[in-house]
Amino acid sequence: MNTLDLKLLHPSSWTEYELIDSGDFEKLERFGKYILIRPEPQAIWKKVLSDDEWKKMAHAKFVREQKDKFRFTDDVKGGWSKDPKMPESWNINYQYNSLNLTLRLALTGFGHVGIFPEQGNNWNFIYDTVRNWNNPKAKVLNLFAYTGAASVVARSAGAEVVHCDASRPGLNWANQNMQLNNLENIRWVYEDAFKFVKREVKRGNKYHGILMDPPPYGRGPEGEKWTLQEQLDELISMSSQLLETKNCFFIVSMYAVGLSPIVGVNVAETYFPKAAIEAGEFFLKSKHYRNLPMGTFLRFSA
Repeated sequence: MNTLDLKLLHPSSWTEYELIDSGDFEKLERFGKYILIRPEPQAIWKKVLSDDEWKKMAHAKFVREQKDKFRFTDDVKGGWSKDPKMPESWNINYQYNSLNLTLRLALTGFGHVGIFPEQGNNWNFIYDTVRNWNNPKAKVLNLFAYTGAASVVARSAGAEVVHCDASRPGLNWANQNMQLNNLENIRWVYEDAFKFVKREVKRGNKYHGILMDPPPYGRGPEGEKWTLQEQLDELISMSSQLLETKNCFFIVSMYAVGLSPIVGVNVAETYFPKAAIEAGEFFLKSKHYRNLPMGTFLRFSA
């Protein structure tokens, strides 16, 4: 791969999500019927709309306890100030070709709502790839799988899915998303992703698709320490042993670590030397022309 041929991609299939504006370390977003203000460490520019316009539109705002505006990670807590009519949870839809996805959203203590909208582009990639295989025995492994949108997409496309995450609430949420879409038989694994992959290699298991969206750092169910920069190389090395060589895909997303997509490409090319790797940066298009970077990605299918 020519590592300088990087792509900028945005999720163009959304109708129920919209980035309205961003700036002054915040973002104004519409999720279905509701508009939220949330922290955004990369929005160092000035807002296009006025503070009063933001306040008039927003149904809820997340205020962090931590004062460092440049970091927004899962260990940062805060609280929501919201309109009395704003529900604690609600559903939105995502449509792409024959995929019709329903996802549960909620106001969490970390400022998350249950989806990362920029991942819509990866959902489309997964759906198209799995459907084109036309293989009812295709197996997909979703690591650091959060609330399971990608797991539901892969299952909707016809794959067997193993969903691995170290958060019990995240697994419960993912199970709710599966049920919302009238699906069944996703295998839930409550475990540190790194340890699970290591054991899968020893078992000799294989997958047709592997995707991961690892945090910069974190801890597993038993306190296992995870740091992306220390463990990404080994994780991709082990993943290369799990991945089938044909009718396969591999996806890595990275957010909030400040790493160039070239870093991920260099690691992946070490273990997948023949793969035609696509890499670059995801962003959200703003209604008011301030596009928002949302992390890097690399992926390929074969």
